[in-house]
Amino acid sequence: MYIESALFDVLLPSDSRSLKQKRSYLRPIIAMLRKYEVSVAEVGDHDVHGRAQIGVAVVAAEPSQARAVIDTCEHQVAGRPEIELLSVRRRLHGDDD
Repeated sequence: MYIESALFDVLLPSDSRSLKQKRSYLRPIIAMLRKYEVSVAEVGDHDVHGRAQIGVAVVAAEPSQARAVIDTCEHQVAGRPEIELLSVRRRLHGDDD
């Protein structure tokens, strides 16, 4: 069993001056990522209007499967025109951990 996780640090548009506006940007992104059968949630910068951290994790039988799913999620987030993907931190956990 392998678990790959990723933490996406995203910059939101300058018009997201309230938490309500911030959530309006994050909800569709989180819904889109769930289509890939991953666990996903906003995990950081909860009270910061212009930034967000989105955590994604997947469980797979092979490390290549887990990597492929997280790669897809990363490409989908990076391709969103309304946000800027600042950084991605990834980690693979295997049976040896």
